[in-house]
Amino acid sequence: MAPVRVVVVGAGVVGLSTAVCISEALPSCSVTLVADRFSPDTTSDGAAGIVLPAEFPDIPLERQRRWFKDSFDHLLEIAQSQHSPDAGVILSSGWQIFKEVPAEKKPFWSEFVIGFRFMTDGELKRFPDHRFGQAFTTVKCECCSYLPWLEKRFRRAGGLVEKRKVNSLQELSHFDLIVNCSGLGSRTLVGDTHVYPVRGQVLKVEAPWLKHFIRDGDGKTYIYPGVHGVTLGGTRQEGDWRLQVDRGEAESILERSSRLEPSLTKAKVLGEWVGLRPGRRNLKVEREAVYLQGRWVPVVHNYGHGGFGVTLAWGTALDALGLVRQCLNEKPQQAKL
Repeated sequence: MAPVRVVVVGAGVVGLSTAVCISEALPSCSVTLVADRFSPDTTSDGAAGIVLPAEFPDIPLERQRRWFKDSFDHLLEIAQSQHSPDAGVILSSGWQIFKEVPAEKKPFWSEFVIGFRFMTDGELKRFPDHRFGQAFTTVKCECCSYLPWLEKRFRRAGGLVEKRKVNSLQELSHFDLIVNCSGLGSRTLVGDTHVYPVRGQVLKVEAPWLKHFIRDGDGKTYIYPGVHGVTLGGTRQEGDWRLQVDRGEAESILERSSRLEPSLTKAKVLGEWVGLRPGRRNLKVEREAVYLQGRWVPVVHNYGHGGFGVTLAWGTALDALGLVRQCLNEKPQQAKL
């Protein structure tokens, strides 16, 4: 029996995670990954990569908890394995600090990270403008290593890779099932005007003496040590399409970061990065049927993660895999999977 032809559009962290999940779980499918940009040229490559979620307003919290737990457990397993250096996935400990005590001192994700606790008064003394803090260990994922590692894993599972831009789902009508992980590209690919750019700008600096992350609870300032340097951020500008580095913002990032960690005034700037993250009020993991070239073709969507692609990619990929299974099981003429 001929294999079921599945195409995944998009090769960022969400697209690659989804392609790997499908190809490994459904060996009777022929899975093709199609994208116009691959690592190191995706938005995911510039991500700070710290695994830490936020809540989406209209998605059941239990579903969001599952997405985070599945993603965290997946990355933690890699971080504690022999694959950690090649995949660029490491453990990262540090502090999230707040100028005012938040209404929710213990967020929903606190039970899944390692060693979550409130900071002591002694620990907070070094941050005199902040009144409350959380200490914990999470995972950091360097996408410049993780994405190529995922692509190799996908190819080992028999996956096919095609580099080209897809302008319309009509171009994919010869596939039996389409999985849309095109992120911001979903505005044009499927006409979703609810997805919008969230401009992010970061600095990469050389500061090997820093071992712990520091994140301001407002999400605007963060210091994330990693394998290839320290990421300083950031900006979160909704609806801003600029891809040029803004000199004023770069100076502001360095100044704000240095207030939290004075030793950064001695750090060497290695590079600057700007990317447009796919913002959406609620990320979309859903299925539908689209009429293409005279027949109905099932389409599974997985996009709109904003700045939380690395954090939630594996969890939403598993959800997308479940939707793919549903679509295939409803087609009795195809192989039972």
